[in-house]
Amino acid sequence: MKTAAAAIAAVLLSAAFGLGACAPVVTGGPPLALPAALIDTARAGSITVSSDWLRSEDDFTDTFSDELRQELARCAVGTYPLDVRVHLDRLHRNGRLDVLLTGEGMHTLSGLVEFVDPARGGRVVGRYPVSVGVQAGGRVAGLLGDRQMMVSEAFGRDLCTQAFGRNPRGPAVTRATPG
Repeated sequence: MKTAAAAIAAVLLSAAFGLGACAPVVTGGPPLALPAALIDTARAGSITVSSDWLRSEDDFTDTFSDELRQELARCAVGTYPLDVRVHLDRLHRNGRLDVLLTGEGMHTLSGLVEFVDPARGGRVVGRYPVSVGVQAGGRVAGLLGDRQMMVSEAFGRDLCTQAFGRNPRGPAVTRATPG
């Protein structure tokens, strides 16, 4: 009974503080480049996200998944579906007040991404560590900007560059962050 009460208290406490954690969905291991044949033929299938304890908004996983899917749709343009598993281990967003006062700040996100081939029994066919940092964008952007979207877009763009050798974003008007 004590254990159940402690578990319920932990869940309620984590919900109250906007924290979330779950067991990693990745198997882990050294980086593994996608086979050359998949670079031009792959597209993103399902996206599954897990994380360490991250301080984030309630909608972070949705925002992250949406941004990652948008980036991958621009660089993984083939027809062969690969599932994408992501484990995020670090998220830092500069506080809005700090950025407003100093005009500076950096948002960072890191994790491990695995591309999994469901047609081959869930075999991992690509694995990439991703770590990105995005400038807060000055006082106004730091105060009003969507920090989660900015760092998630940069994460997806870096993954595209590593896995598929191409930046999915063209002119600056199509992206929220430089690069």
